[in-house]
Order: sequence, then structure tokens, then C-alpha cells
Amino acid sequence: MAVNLKVQTIESPGATEIYISVAPKAKVPLQEQAEQIFSGIRDVLHSKNAHIFQERVFATESVMEKVARTRSQVYGDIDDGVTPSFLICRQGLLGPLAGVQVHAISTDNSPEVVCVDAIPSGRIVYAPGCRYLGLSAISVPQAGKPMQQAQAMLEKAESALKQFGADFLSVPRTWIWLHDIISWYDDFNRVRNEFFSERGILGEESRSPMPASTGIGLSPANGAMCAMDLTAVLQPSGSIEYLQAGGRQHSAFEYGSAFSRASRAITPAGQMVFASGTASINASGATTNIGDAAGQINTTIDNVQAVLRDMRCTHKDVVQVTAYCKTPEVEQIFNELKSGFNWPWVTMICDICRSELLFEIEAAAVSRS
Repeated sequence: MAVNLKVQTIESPGATEIYISVAPKAKVPLQEQAEQIFSGIRDVLHSKNAHIFQERVFATESVMEKVARTRSQVYGDIDDGVTPSFLICRQGLLGPLAGVQVHAISTDNSPEVVCVDAIPSGRIVYAPGCRYLGLSAISVPQAGKPMQQAQAMLEKAESALKQFGADFLSVPRTWIWLHDIISWYDDFNRVRNEFFSERGILGEESRSPMPASTGIGLSPANGAMCAMDLTAVLQPSGSIEYLQAGGRQHSAFEYGSAFSRASRAITPAGQMVFASGTASINASGATTNIGDAAGQINTTIDNVQAVLRDMRCTHKDVVQVTAYCKTPEVEQIFNELKSGFNWPWVTMICDICRSELLFEIEAAAVSRS
């Protein structure tokens, strides 16, 4: 096969969760890569009687339309109309298609499609003792300038949550996709900080229920300056655990970013730990190993492992992990260093939130405690 497909499964009496990570394995024609990626995902879903909960497709702008078309053709009737997050990266070592990640769930009932502004934008899953919501590609490109788009995006997500009697206090995890991130990341943080402050999410630092999050320089394929994915625990309420400072890092809010280092949430098949996007940043918030890709990669992985330990997880519990490399040269160094970790990596080329940062990863792990 021309692709590397990894499947991690979490089972409980009432539900099964499946994390699928697929990346190219060899330089073969794009059409062959895309067909094998999506047919592999389709076959896993069929074999486990599962349905897509959230999905992300990473590719360069030049091929995204073709990849999306192939996805629709291969999926056929398993496509319920919810558009995945189509995210534009730069070309890496294995070509213009970086990979696909899927979180799928199998329960007695199919997920219910959720519409936002009359557009299918997410799904809600019902399982014993749990109602779980996922929203994808929430954006408002028509809102104007970047900060206006960010404000409108957060308000749109909040409005969607209110459909189910929820708000951002029910959200354990967000992903923020930011076009040209370096030019306006500070502005984005100001918008998010003010939004969270007005809603009581930012307060006494040690108790602030800020979601775990990733803010990364991937461009939404619809041309927006920013887009958001999120998950929300609608039931049981008040069940999310947050790690504000963890491992070898203090709270990210100390340097202006309103997110927790990690969160733990009840999900349909058990409990998951979400480790936020993490880089080579020390306890004081300063970038370390500047100009040293190998140093940044090793420090970043150590930082993530430290966060997982604080959340009572080990490296064996990781079910999905995303690596963001600034250049193909950094990706090459990462490929040489990652062999010691049997993690389901998907790797892409994009900017990180600081110009001197070369590498970032995020992870999801099953909580067995």
C-alpha cells in the first residue's frame, strides 16, 4: 500500500471509539494516495459499524479540490453531508497530501447531524451516560478583518452550543486554524481572552476552565482567516478536568494565550485526555533551542510526555498525534527522531505561532485511571 493507516480503538459496553490516522508512505501519484486513504477509512468504518464524528484533511491548496472530490467518490453513502476540516499546509517530503485524521464512533444509533446557519457542521452522539458534540470548520470569512472574523467565529460556535443548552464551559478541546498565523496571533489571543473573560472562563488562573487547544498556521480551505473545531460534553455536565500548568510548563495564560495544557473529558466509550499544542517553550514562556530543530523536537516531545504523566497517562495510551513542522528540513530531522515512539503520527508543514518555533505537536490519549 502507498499509505500508512493506523487504527486505535477504545471500547465500552455502550460505545466504541475509533481513531484513524492515515498518511502517505511512498511517493506515488496523488490519485492513488487519495483513493487508498479514503478507501482505507471507509473499510475500517464498515468493519466496525462506525460513523465519522470528526475528520480533518491536510493537503496543499493546489490539490485540495481533487482530494475532496476523491473523498466524496470513495465514501459514497457514508458521507452524511458534514464537511470535514479541509486544511491547507505546505508540501512535505511525501508530496502534497499530508494525511487524514478521523475520530469515529459506534453506538446503537447513528450520530445526529448538527446544522449551524442551516449548514451541516457537526454531529452529536448519544451513548449511555454521555452526550457528546463535535463541530468542525466553524468560520465566518465574510465578517471582515482577521480580528472581526475571530470574534464572529467564537460567537458562531457559542450560538451552536446554545442549541443544546451548553456553552464554552462544556468544551474540553478546541482547534484553531489560523491563516498567516505569525502576523496576527497576538491579535487573535486578545480577541479570545476578552471573549472568555466576558463569559467567566478566565478568572482566578488556577481555576479557569479554559479548553485545551491548538492554534496553528494551517489555512482553512474556504479562504477564511480562521476556523475552529471543537468537542463538547453535553452530558454529564461539569465533568471536565483541566490542567492549567503541567509538566515543565506554567500556564499558557501567563504569556497571553487562553488555553489549558490539557483536559480530561468523558467521551462515549470512556475518558480521553487532550494534550494541547505544545512546543519548545520553558516555564517562563520563552522559546528554547532557537535554531536547533533536533533540540526543539526532543524538548517538545518531552514536554508532551510530562503533561500526559500529570494527567496519569503514558506514551502507550496515545491514540492520535499531530506533528507540525515549519519546513521539510525540520520534517526530515523529525523523521529521524520519531522512530522511538510508536505513535500514530500525521505530519504536516506549516508555520507555528512564533517565528522562531520550528516544531509543535498535540496528542489525544485514552485515560485508564
